[in-house]
Amino acid sequence: MAGQNWWRGAVIYQIYPRSFLDTNGDGVGDLPGILARLDYIASLGVDAIWISPFFTSPMADFGYDIADFRGVDPLFGTLADFDRVLEKAHALGLKVMIDQVLSHCSVDHAWFQESRQGRDNPKSDWFVWADAKPDGTPPNNWLSIFGGVAWTWEPRRGQYYLHNFLSSQPQLNFHNPEVRAAQLDNLKFWLDRGVDGFRLDSINFPFHDARLRDNPPKPAHLRTGRGFSADNPYAFQYHLHNNTQPENLGLLEDVRALLDRYPDAGALGEISSEDSLATTAEYCTPQRLHMGYSFELLTADCSATYIRATVEALEAKMTEGWPCWAISNHDVQRAVTRWGGGEDAAMARQLLALVCSLRGSVCLYQGEELGLPEAEVPFEALQDPYGKAFWPNFKGRDGCRTPMPWTGADDAGFSSAAPWLPVPAAHRALSVEAQERDPASVLHAARAFLRWRKTQPALVQGTIRFLDAPAQVLALVREHAAQRLLLAFNLSAQACEWSLPAPATLLDVPGLPSPAVEAGVLRLPPRGVACALLAD
Repeated sequence: MAGQNWWRGAVIYQIYPRSFLDTNGDGVGDLPGILARLDYIASLGVDAIWISPFFTSPMADFGYDIADFRGVDPLFGTLADFDRVLEKAHALGLKVMIDQVLSHCSVDHAWFQESRQGRDNPKSDWFVWADAKPDGTPPNNWLSIFGGVAWTWEPRRGQYYLHNFLSSQPQLNFHNPEVRAAQLDNLKFWLDRGVDGFRLDSINFPFHDARLRDNPPKPAHLRTGRGFSADNPYAFQYHLHNNTQPENLGLLEDVRALLDRYPDAGALGEISSEDSLATTAEYCTPQRLHMGYSFELLTADCSATYIRATVEALEAKMTEGWPCWAISNHDVQRAVTRWGGGEDAAMARQLLALVCSLRGSVCLYQGEELGLPEAEVPFEALQDPYGKAFWPNFKGRDGCRTPMPWTGADDAGFSSAAPWLPVPAAHRALSVEAQERDPASVLHAARAFLRWRKTQPALVQGTIRFLDAPAQVLALVREHAAQRLLLAFNLSAQACEWSLPAPATLLDVPGLPSPAVEAGVLRLPPRGVACALLAD
């Protein structure tokens, strides 16, 4: 994937630093831990790493509340440690993307500390401040994703400030051109340091409706969405005014203009809006983001019908841009649990192959190559404020954030101290050490498939179309130049048959068991995968 447009079709490995590897014995992963495991990551056959926030932060939201956009939090190491990660990753042929959180910061950031002091200082208009209604209540009905009102009173100014997430994450005012320029300059700092691109967190959130209009109510039967249940009041509204504003397009064009000044830098946007597919298509154009992903495949529905409809809907809307797909990350329940109910090696192999067979780039979350299920974290060990607020209906995000199991030891080879989250025994049994010893492991299958994928132009760059098949089978064709690949995924736990629509030659795909074809009938085992070369 070296050279021009490296990101197009790339497999990007997400590292959650707190949970990757602890080298200084404080129970929290760090940048030297990433450095120590870069050879392992490169061995997987991925093209890039995405490192979740490691910036200076009070850690109210575990790094997504940034107090210094250019500083490394001592918890993770130093700026020199980051430079060493960057240098070694590049030496191994890995591109490096880092998280950037443009829309908000921490209450500890110097900008907010100054802004909150009064209405007449140089930073007074750098955040979204608003007067109370005559009865003292907040200026409108906007709600926080993490539950409750999206406004907090600041007595020093006698005003409310907006926060779309935690109250300790005040919303920056992008209607102020100085804020826009400052955040672009922060991006430039990291580009000058040598990063290859950014994963832009909640990139549809920077602008808000300047008129502060109320959001309209949402009917009860439609109260579902990203990472929250129907009992979260955030689901009670259509979020038309607190994010995804038209002015955001100009910001994305400014970001792209900056990135275009650097050799082949790329940007991946995280997009969560009322119509995320339409927003993704609008945001991913040659003048805006290089690629984007939304949460449509991070839901509970894993049927062939749903996956096909979702991908086809984006394909119909995205006429210019490049998609990116993920089925697991640090915000949602791990896929083998969410879609399969628990540990299932066959499903883990299949899901990795599936997401890597869709048109676009791919984000793989650490541990996905091991087939890790969701961890059960008891309430007394919870760290996530979101989970604490909504327990037990929603247990938060800690279950997908537990430390990476490197060995089967009690500490999982993660830390010499008690880890910040417990490592379950089920994860230790699936450790890297154990799977390295087992030729039939998910890890070996993941490596084999990812290396094979690189050799298939149709999977990396090709078009996509879906075929009608039995209800439990997702069937698609990827095509590039003279290569036409048919892929079929039996998403059920029962064997099935499918009469192939055209003559095809089955390929032996490394890392996946070989299905059988007889007289044009494909026989797929439970969770089976078939790949065939279609005749001209």
